[in-house]
Amino acid sequence: MTNGENNCCSSPSTCCGGAPQEIRMITQPDGESSGGITPGEISIVSTSLSNSDIIGSWKARWGINRMNYKVAPGLYGVGRPDESSPVLVSANYKMSFDRLRKELSGIDAWILVIDTKGINVWCAAGKGTFGTDEVVRMAALTNLSERVSHRKLILPQMGAPGVAAHEVLKRSGFKVIYGPVKASDLPRFLQEGMKATPEMRTVRFPLLDRLVLVPIELMQVVKPVLGVAAALFILQLLGIWSVTLAGTIPYIGAVLVGCVLVPILLPWIPGRAFAWKGWLLGLVWAAAVIWYNNQSPSLSFGWNSVLVYLLILPAISSFLAMNFTGASTYTSLSGVKREMRIAVPGIIVSAGLGLVLMALNQSVF
Repeated sequence: MTNGENNCCSSPSTCCGGAPQEIRMITQPDGESSGGITPGEISIVSTSLSNSDIIGSWKARWGINRMNYKVAPGLYGVGRPDESSPVLVSANYKMSFDRLRKELSGIDAWILVIDTKGINVWCAAGKGTFGTDEVVRMAALTNLSERVSHRKLILPQMGAPGVAAHEVLKRSGFKVIYGPVKASDLPRFLQEGMKATPEMRTVRFPLLDRLVLVPIELMQVVKPVLGVAAALFILQLLGIWSVTLAGTIPYIGAVLVGCVLVPILLPWIPGRAFAWKGWLLGLVWAAAVIWYNNQSPSLSFGWNSVLVYLLILPAISSFLAMNFTGASTYTSLSGVKREMRIAVPGIIVSAGLGLVLMALNQSVF
């Protein structure tokens, strides 16, 4: 028996011969309940996702109600969990919760949902909300030591940066075991005695995982773009600035390069920093725009215009590409901070000079 299991005798529980608290099971098909934190009451959720779950996930991907897409913290169950069933810890971001329960079909298990303010496991671990204090707090609040006879918590591997396992053991009596990277590997992980293979421990960021991040990045850009468009429209009405639809294409293209092309081509773009990757693709796009304009005799195009594109377009793509530093396994928190300290001032200077030149030469817009 480990030290963590010895600690279970600090309160009456089945492992010390005490009687477990009577549990009243309440079926909740989608997990959107008040949670299972009321003593003697547990929410049992389905492992099948409803149409509402699927639509809700799609809406969250597009940034619709994203910051309120969460379930109540508490203790939930799938199947018919008992005192020997495994306890899996999850964030209260509903998409994380849904992904987990979907993979537990045919398994009797507990799901301890901690309060991460509606943020997914990996991001919450970086922000500190998926952390030691919250795991310990929810284990106590749900009377977990009285629900189960073992003293093991299975945490997602991506939550490791935020949790000090030895502190969880010391303060709650529960030993932390890190599960596989992907929820789809959980059935095999549990079947093989909670042992992960090297494959289960490997973090990957394939094309599909990168593509699903594109919609919300685009939606974050929509409001600023619409604000700029409205300002330019007003300036045109006042006769201060002349704007054409064709003149906005290079800038819209730079936005799409940073938000779409960078994540698609990420592994093949030279360099490590996202700002650099975005700047390189932005430079390629600027060169394409300059080449096209030089091929059109109807366009008035000089060196001033060339400099505007070279200064502004790569800067836009570079800045937007950096958004993915918080959603990629390619980076670390310290690496992101270092990249921003270097890249952001350069982007501001480049874009600022470009705007000054643009003001002197309105023909590029």
